[in-house]
Amino acid sequence: LALYFHSGEREEKCIIEDVPTDTLVIGNYKVQRWDIHKQEFLESAPGLGMFVTVTTPSAEVLLSKLYGPQGTFSFTSHLSGEHIICLQSNSTRFVAFSGSKLRIHLDIRVGEHFLDESVVRAKDKVNEVNFRLEHLIEQVHHISKEQNYEREREEKFRKTSEETNSNILWWAIVQTLILISIGIWQIKSLRDFFISKKLV
Repeated sequence: LALYFHSGEREEKCIIEDVPTDTLVIGNYKVQRWDIHKQEFLESAPGLGMFVTVTTPSAEVLLSKLYGPQGTFSFTSHLSGEHIICLQSNSTRFVAFSGSKLRIHLDIRVGEHFLDESVVRAKDKVNEVNFRLEHLIEQVHHISKEQNYEREREEKFRKTSEETNSNILWWAIVQTLILISIGIWQIKSLRDFFISKKLV
């Protein structure tokens, strides 16, 4: 997931990332500040930092840390489900920057370990193949986790659908019985009315 969004200073922006259990999540971000005079976003935002908070599906705070204007954060999920990743710029000492518009570039990798190409090139071919094989095995494990997680979600959805269908069926039966009861009661009331008025 790679995206960018605009934010005011000290304004919190959150995204939801669906993550399987025991999965490494790595996030890279960069903050750019709007320059009123140049009418463009500057490449760096001195004096600003980003406060990163990660909350689990059970509302437990997994990560809460202040970083610089550009950085990398990572966490490992303990529960499968929707993790909320929030970024908020900290207050600055520079009054001129207060309330300025920010552009935040965010790149989130789920279950991926980045290859250090310089390390790979420095090793001989056998080690390079071994290193890449280990990386591929990690990717296969991650794909397997993702599939298991999707299978669990599909099973939950199927159970919910079956329960909903069952409830609808019972509600239809109850409605039918109520309509039949009202119909019988109306017929009996009408018959009694005709008999009392000696119309029958």
